[in-house]
Amino acid sequence: MAGASGLFPRSSRRSWHALSRLERQAAAFSAEASQALGGASWQRDRRRAAFDRYAASSWPGPDEEAWRYSRIDQLDLSRFEPSGSPAPKGALPLLPALAHAFVDRVGERAGLALTIDGRPYEIDLAEEASRSGVQLARASSHPEAAELSGRARASFTAPDSIDATDELAEAFSSDGTVLSVPAGVALSAPIVIVNLLGADHQDTSSGPAFFPRTLVSLGEGSSVTVVELYFSGDGAILVLPVTELEVGPAARLSYSAVQQLGRATWQIGRNWSRAGRDAHLKSFTASLGGHYARTRTDSRLEGRGGSAELLAAYLGDGDQMHDFRTLQEHDAPSTTSDLVFKGAVGGRARAVYTGLIRMRRGARGANAFQTNRNLVLSQGASAYSVPNLDIEENDVRCSHASAVGPIDSEQRFYLQSRGIPAEVAERLILLGYFEELLGRAEPAVRDHIAAAARSRLHALAEVVA
Repeated sequence: MAGASGLFPRSSRRSWHALSRLERQAAAFSAEASQALGGASWQRDRRRAAFDRYAASSWPGPDEEAWRYSRIDQLDLSRFEPSGSPAPKGALPLLPALAHAFVDRVGERAGLALTIDGRPYEIDLAEEASRSGVQLARASSHPEAAELSGRARASFTAPDSIDATDELAEAFSSDGTVLSVPAGVALSAPIVIVNLLGADHQDTSSGPAFFPRTLVSLGEGSSVTVVELYFSGDGAILVLPVTELEVGPAARLSYSAVQQLGRATWQIGRNWSRAGRDAHLKSFTASLGGHYARTRTDSRLEGRGGSAELLAAYLGDGDQMHDFRTLQEHDAPSTTSDLVFKGAVGGRARAVYTGLIRMRRGARGANAFQTNRNLVLSQGASAYSVPNLDIEENDVRCSHASAVGPIDSEQRFYLQSRGIPAEVAERLILLGYFEELLGRAEPAVRDHIAAAARSRLHALAEVVA
């Protein structure tokens, strides 16, 4: 175990399994293990500082507002240890069928980055994009990564912005993938990033922890579409992905993240974004896998006329839990944000959404909209929706709406009365429920979610009356 010898001298005769849970956790997630990850000097320095902050902090619990309704108290960190092995070398591995199908749906692309267990394995950038000055590289070799890394996170200053999970993710951060697009450059085809995490791991009792990172930075007036997939095997893993998105003045970024993790996976993800003057960000999250999948999305509009679309679709069945927490922060005048999160849960699955619209002083003329809707497809499933407002400025407009409910029995009866079988009727209602939201997604993401909804209908609605 990485770092164990530094904490427990060789003279100790206790076996690893005899150690307490907290001791095993401390041994695995140690300062030595953090520094053993290597990388550029600036990466090691940041990991060291983050580990010191992590060691000085307390692990969050459901009694804290930011983790209310979560399963954070059920996460046993001693079951996991950070993955220290480098990405394998040699021939490009065959992608799992689901990941391969996703990449095929994207079609023509301007670049492809494949990471294995959180570390860049192969990066391929189209010649046209390369000639335009676009750079897609691992963080340790990207010339601007040291300057760009952490800037989106640092723009959030509220007391509850950072906790121990964020510091843990920083302390064990992988090399990561960095995409930078120069001012004025517009890519017509998307950049695709595929993250394979523990694809061959089968043990469902314990496993590795991965800390993948993606950073996207757009210069003034540039434009790009980024589509990212997270995929894992059936074994127990812990994933703390971090995404930072910087959208420069008058730039346009469409970023989509599709989470298709195994059913024994714990995910605690972070998405930080900031958009400048007249910039536009569209962020789409699809949460389909995992045992417990949490994504916290913090979006900041810091330039006049900036706008953000924050979208998400999620499907839960069995004992899955999808947990979302969002912040729409307006820190400049005449800004607009529009959030739409829609999900469906069946079996014994749970969904939690907590959202905050924050209007800072100086955000006059800003508009913010927040909508969360949940379809509950079985008696054992549940969903919670908690919208919030924090307004420090006059002359702003805010609205929020949330709903939790079952399939409309009249809609189902109408379709069945027209001779449509019950299973087909439920599939049509479910797809229709997502139709408006999916119409705003990138085509590959839309088709992938629709296919997942069709294939999982039985599990989603296993006890629908």
